[in-house]
Amino acid sequence: MSAPDVLELAVGGRTVRITRPEKILYPATGFTKRDLVEYLVAVAPAMLPHLAGRAVTLARFPDGVDGGYWFQANCPGGKPDWLPVAEVTGTRGQTLRYCRLEEPAALAWAANTGAIELHPFLARADRPGAPTALVFDLDPAPPAALLEAAAAALVVRRLLARAGLAALPKTSGASGLHVVVPLDGTQTFDETKAFVRAAAEALAAAAPDRFAARLSRSGRGGKVLIDWRQNAGGLQTVAPYSLRGTPLPLVSTPVSWDEVEDAVRAGDAARLAFGPAEVLARLERLGDPFAPALAGGQRVPAADPSAEPPWADAPPA
Repeated sequence: MSAPDVLELAVGGRTVRITRPEKILYPATGFTKRDLVEYLVAVAPAMLPHLAGRAVTLARFPDGVDGGYWFQANCPGGKPDWLPVAEVTGTRGQTLRYCRLEEPAALAWAANTGAIELHPFLARADRPGAPTALVFDLDPAPPAALLEAAAAALVVRRLLARAGLAALPKTSGASGLHVVVPLDGTQTFDETKAFVRAAAEALAAAAPDRFAARLSRSGRGGKVLIDWRQNAGGLQTVAPYSLRGTPLPLVSTPVSWDEVEDAVRAGDAARLAFGPAEVLARLERLGDPFAPALAGGQRVPAADPSAEPPWADAPPA
């Protein structure tokens, strides 16, 4: 018997129509659209709190990770009536209507559109100018790779501790790492971006052979870019527990600082690479290590020209 072309899936009291459920999205492993839907529904209790109230960009791969993709701002046509949108003013003054993914059925619907990656804003839709987190996006340039990004994350952690800030690490799901600082939502993107930029430039000055703070690829080989630009109001960061459009189905996974240290000490990048089944097993065993990101409660230090910044003597790399 051939596989059905359409599934009518009951999710949280709603019916979601899944077309071509056996379509292969990751040819290297045979991971299908049905697998994506099942993963997102299973991970929903951990993922949804990190998406709640936020506009979300969908990175859509309708022909799988070996095909083309695009980042969808406006929520696709044909969305169900029950799926809310967030109106966001674009950089040219236009009104964009982003999806809000607030329940398991919304994740299943997004998966049906080929949305492998989910990228929420750093601010909630009702307070678009007030970030609830800042992020150090650590992006290694070959031959640097995930272990170099992990080592950089440990340096960033020490620098943030000097500023009195606690941070949470997660893998990007690709070659990098994200260091996220939960905030209380009382500051602006200008303030948080300036803080991350100053820290990035201080680290690049202290260890220019290992860190870069400029986006230009010239001279970046073997270094870890600290991409402070991700803290702009119009940009988004991949959600915790989102899959990535990589050759293998890998997940942007919250990890502990002990795990980051152990991977660097052992020289074993595989300790920081997780697929969907591993992530679900981790959640069953550990709960959500990223839950503290929802508590906020922190502010970046105010700029004070008369005070020595916390990175005046940047931690050794």
